[in-house]
Amino acid sequence: MKEYKISRRTFMRAAGVTATAATITGLAPSASACFWPFNMDLQILASSDTHGKFDPWDYAANKAESSGSVAQQATAIKQLRTADTLVIDAGDTIQGNSAQLFLNDDVHPMIAAQNAIGYDVWVPGNHEYNYGMDTLKKVMSQQKAKVLTGNVYGPDGAALADGYTIIQKKDVKIGLIGMVTPNITRWDAVNLSGWTVTNPVDECRKIVDQIKDKVDVLIGVMHMDTENEYGVAGSGVTDLANACPEFDVIIAAHGHKEIPGQEINGVLVIENKSAGATLSDIHLKLQRQWDGSWKVVGRSSESLQIKNYEADPELVALLAPYDERAKADAVIPIGELRGGNMAPDNEIENIPSPMVMDTALLDFINEVQMYYTGAQVSATALTSMTSQMKEGTIRKCDLTSIYTYENTLYKLQMNGAQLRDYMEWSAAFFKTWQPGDVTIAFDPSTRYYLYDTFEGVNYEIDISQEPGNRIKNLTWPDGRPVQDSDSFVIAVNNYRATTQLLMAADIFAPGDAMPQLLEMDVRGDVGGIRELLGEYIQTVKGGVIEPHVNNNWKILGNNWNAASHDKAVTLLREGKLTLSENQDTRTLPATAITETDIAPF
Repeated sequence: MKEYKISRRTFMRAAGVTATAATITGLAPSASACFWPFNMDLQILASSDTHGKFDPWDYAANKAESSGSVAQQATAIKQLRTADTLVIDAGDTIQGNSAQLFLNDDVHPMIAAQNAIGYDVWVPGNHEYNYGMDTLKKVMSQQKAKVLTGNVYGPDGAALADGYTIIQKKDVKIGLIGMVTPNITRWDAVNLSGWTVTNPVDECRKIVDQIKDKVDVLIGVMHMDTENEYGVAGSGVTDLANACPEFDVIIAAHGHKEIPGQEINGVLVIENKSAGATLSDIHLKLQRQWDGSWKVVGRSSESLQIKNYEADPELVALLAPYDERAKADAVIPIGELRGGNMAPDNEIENIPSPMVMDTALLDFINEVQMYYTGAQVSATALTSMTSQMKEGTIRKCDLTSIYTYENTLYKLQMNGAQLRDYMEWSAAFFKTWQPGDVTIAFDPSTRYYLYDTFEGVNYEIDISQEPGNRIKNLTWPDGRPVQDSDSFVIAVNNYRATTQLLMAADIFAPGDAMPQLLEMDVRGDVGGIRELLGEYIQTVKGGVIEPHVNNNWKILGNNWNAASHDKAVTLLREGKLTLSENQDTRTLPATAITETDIAPF
C-alpha cells in the first residue's frame, strides 16, 4: 500500500489546465453547450470517531480540551464547504466524554450538532450499539442525515438501515455505501441477540454490482479500520478495496489513526483520529464525458488539524444547555481519597506508570471487581493514557478518568492453564528487551487497553523472553504455585470476556477448552464497572478510600545499566531525546532509547 496524497493546489491547477485545453482546442462545442459544466471539483468532508466531543471540553477530566471537537470541525466545514460538497460521518458518535448522559433526550447533542452542520450521511459505529438496539433506533430517528448500515438485520429480517443511497450534485450521481465492522457481535453480543450481522465485503459487492452503472462516483463509508480484526475476513477496508476496486474513495474509521490518503488496490482510503482531532478534506476531479456522464480523473486528500480552528460560536450556543449539564454532572462528589494519588507520576511522559509497575490505581479497580463477584482473581486494564485519581475530593469525573469505558462486570470459571495462556497473551504487549536498550518498548500492534494486570496471584513478566514464555513464578498469595488444574473464579469486564475469553480468538484456538461464563453484568442494578467503583467508595468504604498497592507483579529481564536508564530519562525530560509516537495514538512507543542514543550527551 502506498501513500496517496496530492495537494489541493496541484489538483486545482490541473483542473484549470484541463478546462483551458478544452476551450483552446475547441473540443465538441456542441457537447460543452449541452452538458454544462465540463469539470467539477466534488469535495467530501469526512469525520468519524468523535466520541461525544461536541465542545472543546473533556468532561471526564473536567477541563478545556481543544485538540478537537465537533464545534471546531463546524468552523472548518463552514470555511471550506461549497455547493459541491458532501459532509459525511463514519460513526462512533454518541459514546464517550459523558455523552451517555443524553441518551434519553429528545435529541442527543452529537446528533443536534450534526443536524446543525448539515451532514449528508451518517454510518453508526460499533459504539452506537453499546446501549441496546432501541436506543440506537431512537438516535437514528433524530438524524436529518441519511443513515446507512447495510449489514445489520433484525430478528424479522429487516435491515437496520439502507445499505446505500444516491445523492446528486448538479447532475453528478454519487453512490454512497455504508457498513459497520462485523465484530460488533463480539463486543455487544447481548444487545444484538436475535440480530444478524453479515460480512460487509459481501454486502458491498452486491450493492456495487447493483448500482455501479447508475452512478458516476462511488464512495464507501465504513466503520472499519484498514486491517482485519481478530482475523475476521472482511472486517478491514483493505479486504473491501481488494474485492470492490470500483470504489473511488473509502472513508475508513474505528482505528483512530490519521491516514491523509493511501491507495489500496487503486482505491483512495482515508481515516481520522479520534475525538474530532482531524477532518478529512477529499477532492475528486470529475470530467464530463461525450455521453454526458462523468468520470473521476483525479483525486486528492489531506487531514485537517482541528486544533487550528476555533469553535463555531453558533454551534456552541446551540449546545450550551448540554455543556452545562455535563459540567455539573462531572463535579458531583462521590467521596474522598486520602494519603496520596492513586498512581505515581510517569517516569517517562508517554509511558503511563501503571503500564510498567503495580499501582494503587489498577489495584483499586481489581479490588472492586473481586468484591462484587467474590472472585479469587481479577484482571483489568488502563482505559486512558491519562488515568489518575488525585488526593482529595473524588468527583464523578474522577471515576470516568480512571475507568473511561462503559464496560460491565463478568464472572467466569477458569483453570490455571487458561490463566497462564491469558497472562502470556497480555504480556505480549511488551517488545522483547534487547541488550543496549535503556527504556522499555511496546508492541506497536497492541493497544494499551489490551494489557491487563492481575490481582489474586503473584507473578513476574520477563521481557527478555519472547512472547509466550514471559510469565514467571506464578503463585497464589500464600506462595503455592498455580497448577494447570487449579479451578477458580475470575472477574473481568464484558469486553475482555466476549472478545477473548469466551470464544476462539487470540488466546484460545478453535477446539480448545475455554473459560465458562458464570454471570454477566454482575450487579447490573447498580450499573457498569464505573458505577460499581462509586458504589464501593460510598457504601463499602463509607466515602473514604486510601491508595494501597501490594506489588504482586513486576517486570524483569530489562537488564540495563541503572545510570544509563536515569540518563535517558533525564534527556527525554529535557527534550534532547524523544520517543517516537506511533500512528495509532492508542499504542505506546515501539522503539527503545539505547546506549548508542545517549552516548553523544
